[in-house]
Amino acid sequence: MALTNLSLLYWLHPARVPKPLRGWVIPVLLFTWWWAAYRFGWSDSELFVPISKVLDTGWRMSSSGELWHSLGASLYRMSAGFVLGSLAGFVVGALLGVSRGFERLIGPSFHTIKQVSLLAWIPLISVWFGLGDPAKIAFLSLAAFFPVVLNTFEGIRGVVHEHVEVGRVFAYSRWQVFSRVVLPSATPSIFTGVYLALIYAWLATLGAEYLLTSGAGIGNLLVDGREHFWMDQVLLGVLVVGLVGFVLNWSAGKVEARLLRWRGRSVARF
Repeated sequence: MALTNLSLLYWLHPARVPKPLRGWVIPVLLFTWWWAAYRFGWSDSELFVPISKVLDTGWRMSSSGELWHSLGASLYRMSAGFVLGSLAGFVVGALLGVSRGFERLIGPSFHTIKQVSLLAWIPLISVWFGLGDPAKIAFLSLAAFFPVVLNTFEGIRGVVHEHVEVGRVFAYSRWQVFSRVVLPSATPSIFTGVYLALIYAWLATLGAEYLLTSGAGIGNLLVDGREHFWMDQVLLGVLVVGLVGFVLNWSAGKVEARLLRWRGRSVARF
């Protein structure tokens, strides 16, 4: 047994696994353990279902359109909340970054409000917007709002003062200094905030669908599976949530690399 474990560790060493496949090591091991646990009867709990049953449920719900309808509803809410929250966050963060007066006026209140747990807003949101999609989108907008504000503010305040002075030497207007000097310099930090907003919005989507009125969505699919003790449906929902999170993370990384590729060229030329 000890020799087998050492052999497995040897072959799974990062240096021996091809680089494109390294990210698949953990998922493959987990799914292999899942299959083996049912195949060899390591567990007889009703909470444990074979992976084949989860895949069959996924195929059935995909063929009927139920899975795609639920996923589409969740992605719609997330996208709406993400866009609204990010836009508002960018505007507020930019104003805080470029205006000392605005920071003195709004900053203390903002830094107080951001300490309030996101879940604590749900009772107030439900009173203002009801329990349907408007309330969920408002909740997701809050989830996206705060990281964009903070990273936009920090990115703008982190711009080197000498860069701004160069813009003034070229007789740039205030708008030109902001759009041609400040904004490009702050872009990496702003994009970090947008990336975090995207992830937080997706995570908050499940919370909104759990805590507010049920409707079409992945959260509702999970709730239905729990209430009827359909563990195959619950596990399918968990897999879909993880897969969507992976795709969002991968897509954000690709967009960031494309938008900020000028940084690499600038360093190489220097």
